[in-house]
Amino acid sequence: MTELEKAIVMVIDVFDKYASKEGSNASLSKGEMKSLLEKELPGMLKSSKDKDASDKLLKELDEDGDSEVDFKEYVIFVATLATMAHKCIKGCAPKK
Repeated sequence: MTELEKAIVMVIDVFDKYASKEGSNASLSKGEMKSLLEKELPGMLKSSKDKDASDKLLKELDEDGDSEVDFKEYVIFVATLATMAHKCIKGCAPKK
């Protein structure tokens, strides 16, 4: 399996791990999303001074307004994080 294939499988596995905890395993509830953020992206919430950061993020990600994050919405979130990380890495790299 290539590195990219492994990365895609990992993105799917993380979603499935948290989505299977309560309710539908096809989406992340508010609690599941908060748990995912706390365990998989702990720096993201710690750097936020806003106590309701995970609630606000869920609201922004919830494109269809069903109070859950489905796989498509989750992938958009992951892609946005990857884009931000790429910009930071490129912006922080020493210029040649």
